[in-house]
Amino acid sequence: MSRETGFFYGHPRNRFWALLAGLTGEETPESIADKKHFLKQHHIALWDVIASCDITGSSDASIKNVVPNDLSPILETAEIRRIYVNGGTASRLYEKYLYPLYERDWVKLPSTSPANAAWSLERLVGSWKRILEDLS
Repeated sequence: MSRETGFFYGHPRNRFWALLAGLTGEETPESIADKKHFLKQHHIALWDVIASCDITGSSDASIKNVVPNDLSPILETAEIRRIYVNGGTASRLYEKYLYPLYERDWVKLPSTSPANAAWSLERLVGSWKRILEDLS
């Protein structure tokens, strides 16, 4: 659904935006414009690990023919304090495709995807609190 909506974490059941709102004590942004404003206000940059790939539906297990994203524009122009990845698949892909290019360590956080049903929103917020030090 993110591909259909044209912006990060577009699936209505993905808890990413609610989680960030909970961490910052703000309302959950709804529109793309609101989400962009929220990110800018909190100095958060979002970038996909993958520029393109073959995927069936939303199944991470089906990802093939990966073309990694070029992170150099953002890494060379913005003050990126830390790289966080949302879930195990993003972590594995970052490690395989991007770490060798940029040698920037990353922190794997539990996925906000609805497929990660074992993690409640409250539990996710508890784990993601570690990003607050980098947001201030």
